[in-house]
Amino acid sequence: MGSFEQHGPCLPLATDTLVACAIAREVAAAYPVHLLPPVTISCSHEHADWPGTVSISSVTLHAVVRDIAASLRRSGVEALVLVNGHGGNYVLGNVVQESADSGVRMALFPAPEDWEAAREWAGVRTSLLSDMHAGEIETSILLHCHPELVGPGYETTDFIADDRRHLLTLGMSAYTESGVIGRPSLASAEKGKQLLATLAGSFAAYFSLVTSEEPAGGLPGTTLSGEPRPA
Repeated sequence: MGSFEQHGPCLPLATDTLVACAIAREVAAAYPVHLLPPVTISCSHEHADWPGTVSISSVTLHAVVRDIAASLRRSGVEALVLVNGHGGNYVLGNVVQESADSGVRMALFPAPEDWEAAREWAGVRTSLLSDMHAGEIETSILLHCHPELVGPGYETTDFIADDRRHLLTLGMSAYTESGVIGRPSLASAEKGKQLLATLAGSFAAYFSLVTSEEPAGGLPGTTLSGEPRPA
């Protein structure tokens, strides 16, 4: 799950899709999963003031994911993980929340905790709050996977706007002129490599959860209190 939206003067419109695909490829190299093509256009309405940004409604995105899950179920696939690269796709949480009665077990990956663990392990200096858009994390991943798509000058486009409480009302343009919120100057290909490797490691719990025969309500191998289940 990506997006097609502005990412400042140095990153491409498809950045979120490229990031999500990079994570998915890393996961597929380590676990027996099948990759679907990416959903490239999603909910980017907060970026509408920049030409090139294209959005669909949250209702449409919700329907797309539910239809894909239903189609997979008819083919005998009963687990679906949504690898999301765009923070504005809030509706994906609702799709997963509502999936209990759909016949397809779903999960949403990565969670903020997974990003935080990856950020610390990779030595990313910018906090997740400050690294909101086209910053150190996204630039690092693209420098690792698609360096040819990172434009010149990213080292001088840093911009911080930590208080964004009215973002959904006012849009991104109320907080940044360039479209960047973060510190891309701190990015490196090595950080991008480590970010992806750590996220792949974090996926183990998700893989166990969606493939487990255990009933919903706790992680495989644990009770609701977190204690190991008896063998």
